[in-house]
Amino acid sequence: MDRSSVIQKIIENKKQPNLRYRLKRKTEAFTDQLFLTLFDIETPVAENLSSLEDQFDTLMDLACWDTEKPCSKIWENYVERLPTVLEKLNLDAEAIANCDPASLSIEEVYMAYPGFYAIAIYRLAHELHKKGFPLIPRLMTEYAHRQTGVDINPGAQIGESFFIDHATGVVIGETAVIKNNVKIYQGVTLGALYVAKNLRKTKRHPTIEDNVTIYANATILGGNTVIGENSVIGGNAWITSSVPSNSTVFHTPEIKIKTLPNAS
Repeated sequence: MDRSSVIQKIIENKKQPNLRYRLKRKTEAFTDQLFLTLFDIETPVAENLSSLEDQFDTLMDLACWDTEKPCSKIWENYVERLPTVLEKLNLDAEAIANCDPASLSIEEVYMAYPGFYAIAIYRLAHELHKKGFPLIPRLMTEYAHRQTGVDINPGAQIGESFFIDHATGVVIGETAVIKNNVKIYQGVTLGALYVAKNLRKTKRHPTIEDNVTIYANATILGGNTVIGENSVIGGNAWITSSVPSNSTVFHTPEIKIKTLPNAS
């Protein structure tokens, strides 16, 4: 097969007319600048909001495939929500600083904690997701996922003062509901019991009530599963049914230690 034939075959098999990877790169740049605008004291807010608006218009041009959706109105509504988002993120940072004995300062939380970064990008993406444009929010949270190991679907609903410690390997599904003052550790999964396309519009992921702590590598599955308030879920627990309030759930491993015979 000659070169021109190879080129023609590739062109024939590029079947997605809206698949423009520069949308992904531009979303990542937008996410970085948005984060700095909210948190970096040396980043001018007014100037950056104007720049972000221009970037957002480009993203909408690339991602707004449905011409009936009012893409042009999203930015104005989104900017109005940013102060509220920032207030929530400040509460998240305070929760981390207050709960983690290893934190030396709240500035360290903002700059060095992957759990905080993942929560921040989730909250910024979630506000866009609520407007009915899922692709850009999904690209934003996937960008955070790649950097932190935390995979939070932008459709999840998360309350105030959320704390993810150590971060890596956390998965929070699209229809998960997490209420206030919840702490989770590395490797926690809030997932679905079943994976099927016809379940798309159903609640597939669990609800976590107020003041719950979930320790490392616990797995909680199912849309009808509710973890009651003030409960503690121990490490490596596997839960597929609801847990009453004020409960402690733990996994007891069976450990057998074999003693080698005395060589002498």
